[in-house]
Amino acid sequence: VQLQASGGGLVQAGGSLRLSCAASGSFARLNDMGWYRQSPGKERDLVATVTNGGDTNYADSVKGRFTISIDNAERAAYLQMNNLKPEDTAVYTCYAWIRVLWGRDITRYWGQGTQVTVSS
Repeated sequence: VQLQASGGGLVQAGGSLRLSCAASGSFARLNDMGWYRQSPGKERDLVATVTNGGDTNYADSVKGRFTISIDNAERAAYLQMNNLKPEDTAVYTCYAWIRVLWGRDITRYWGQGTQVTVSS
C-alpha cells in the first residue's frame, strides 16, 4: 500500500491550490484520511480530516477556506485550499488509515510531504 500525494506549489495570497492523496495497492478498506502541515520552527498541526463516510473536521485556522473530500471509488482524498494566506505556508503531509486485511487492525500510511508556499 502506498499513498501518492500531489498538488501544492507557489501561489499568491488569496489564491487557491488543490492537494490530492491517492492510495494504491491491495487492501480491504480505506478509512479516515487527512492532512497535517508543518512549517519551520513550528509544531505539526492537523489541518483537516475526512471519514470514509464523508464526515469532516477542520482546524479553526482553515475553517471556511479549506474543504476536504474523499472519493472512495478513486481511493483518494482532496484538499481544496481557497483564500490562501502566507501563514498557510508549510509542508502538507497526507495520511490514510487503511485496513489491509479483513479482521486485522487498521494501519496509518503516509504520503510524501508537499510544499505549499503562499506569497504576500
